[in-house]
Amino acid sequence: MRFSACFLLISFAVSAQTIDVSPGGPIRTLAGARDAARAQRREGRSGTITIRIVDGVYFLPDTLVLTPEDSDTVWEAAPGARPVISGGRVIPGWQKGPGPLWTAHAGAPYFRQLFVSGRRAQRARTPDFGFYRMEGPSPQDKPLRLRYRGNDIRKEWAGAGGAEVIGLLAWADFRMPIVSVDEAAHVATLTLDPRPSNREADARYYIENAPGGLDSGGEWRLDDKTGAVSYWPMAGENMETEQVIAPALTQLVRLEGSPEQGRFVRRVVIRGLKFAHAEWSMPEKGYADTQAALPAAAAIEAVGALDCALEKCAVAHSGGYAIWFGRGSKRNRVRTCELFDLGGGGVKLGEARQFQDDAEQNYENIIADNHIHDLGLVYAPAAGIWALQSGRNQIVHNHIHDLFYTAISVGWTWGYGPNQSKGNVIEYNHLHDIGKGMLSDMGGIYTLGTQPGTRIRNNLIHGIDSFTYGGWGIYPDEGSSEMLIENNIVYNCKSAGFHQHYGRENVVRNNIFALNRENQLMRTRAEPHISFTFERNIVYFDEGRLLGSNWGDGRFTMKGNLYFDTRGGDIRFAGKSFREWQAGGQDAGSVIADPLFVNAANFDFRLRPESPALQMGFQQIDMSGVGPRAPAGP
Repeated sequence: MRFSACFLLISFAVSAQTIDVSPGGPIRTLAGARDAARAQRREGRSGTITIRIVDGVYFLPDTLVLTPEDSDTVWEAAPGARPVISGGRVIPGWQKGPGPLWTAHAGAPYFRQLFVSGRRAQRARTPDFGFYRMEGPSPQDKPLRLRYRGNDIRKEWAGAGGAEVIGLLAWADFRMPIVSVDEAAHVATLTLDPRPSNREADARYYIENAPGGLDSGGEWRLDDKTGAVSYWPMAGENMETEQVIAPALTQLVRLEGSPEQGRFVRRVVIRGLKFAHAEWSMPEKGYADTQAALPAAAAIEAVGALDCALEKCAVAHSGGYAIWFGRGSKRNRVRTCELFDLGGGGVKLGEARQFQDDAEQNYENIIADNHIHDLGLVYAPAAGIWALQSGRNQIVHNHIHDLFYTAISVGWTWGYGPNQSKGNVIEYNHLHDIGKGMLSDMGGIYTLGTQPGTRIRNNLIHGIDSFTYGGWGIYPDEGSSEMLIENNIVYNCKSAGFHQHYGRENVVRNNIFALNRENQLMRTRAEPHISFTFERNIVYFDEGRLLGSNWGDGRFTMKGNLYFDTRGGDIRFAGKSFREWQAGGQDAGSVIADPLFVNAANFDFRLRPESPALQMGFQQIDMSGVGPRAPAGP
């Protein structure tokens, strides 16, 4: 009896205890809670420690860094609470200035975003709407020499003027200060070299933070010499009562393991918290992006994280990507989160480089049931979900919309070289309003490299709209190979519902490609192997061509498909009649017939029982489960 009592006393003494964080409590900060949890562990307490955070806005003075000793910890909102973790600082003391302007002394640190009562204010932009156009071919001088028109760029913006030029070139952008301006030649010299892969004639650009650029409601500008910030209020705003927040931290939370040393952050769960006001930054000379906003940081970053999770969280009002599980991160989860109002993208997995050591590789993460929207507000080429060298992930049941580049991008190997992005499952995602006429060469789902085991299934994709070329629904780009693409519905895309640049032995089956505008299907590069097998699909259209680009070599297999052009007349297959096309060996068992959708005009692509497609073996595509299975966000 005495032994049992002692045992219970010892067990109670070493059990981990819950830690409460509140603005008026003994522990008022997240760093204080982390340190209290560390103290418990050093005292020998065992088990998972729960840190509960009550309502309030918690301004972080520094990035919250969690290391391997912070493993087995749950960070969660207290019951009924919706706390906000902010990387910003309040800018007080607004005074009425000249004309409509209000000013305040901001001081350090320098910032590039401003939020007025929760609304992202526009950094002084020239022109206020639309874009300027470069003169002639895409600039290739080193450093970049931008040939401008008229008086679009001014000499006083060069040097220490604080102005930044943002150029849009095909699928990427650059952002650079101005070094000098030759007004006679209409040439502005910028700080860095252009990337030769990104070219566009008469390309668009705009200027931010130029002296004199603050000229309309909702705009602001920071004078980096004086530390004064000026703002032109929107109608109805009262600067004596509005809360104005400027980001101070680029990164809010970092899980910091050392995978190369076998030290990992394990089983950290973050639940029910909102993170806001992470800054974006750039090198002194700016940047020229490769693709997908590679220079953008993330508000929450993890290196060497195993079995960690963000659940029912939000990341908003920030400058880069929301979440990045990088080197050595495996089996992590991002579920039922809302990621929005972001300068960059949503979730990023892996890195551009490949690691031979398994400890440093990234794989088997789950990105599910999230609502990801209103992205690319600083870095236009940002992706909704971006897996680089990362394999065997599940990207499922997400709702992604309103961004300027690709919704889901998987792979980071151009061509047929080594690729660690294999075996990914991309299914039941709802992707729409992508591109919005800002950039070119994008897809609802975009892939790169040889990816055996990757499956793209049961996704609903629509509203892909590029600036010039390349608004594609499903886009296997360079080297995309050995993938299964099935049971997707893709409609209302500018350039085509499906486009394979080049690759081999993909299987595209039982999909609906409908009402796409310029083309329905595209294939670009001919190679000495079978590009894909296209079978048991429905292609339904009322404008444009059936087949675009390069179909002359016959190194593809098409069979058992149904095609229908609502305009009537003879459908042309790369310049051939259907009979000629079939005589050449393609589309055995295919037909031209009305598939008898329930209501194609209202994008209801269910098939009526008497549909000829069903008689041919086409399987109804059930989209009732597409998108998140539970409400996203705190």
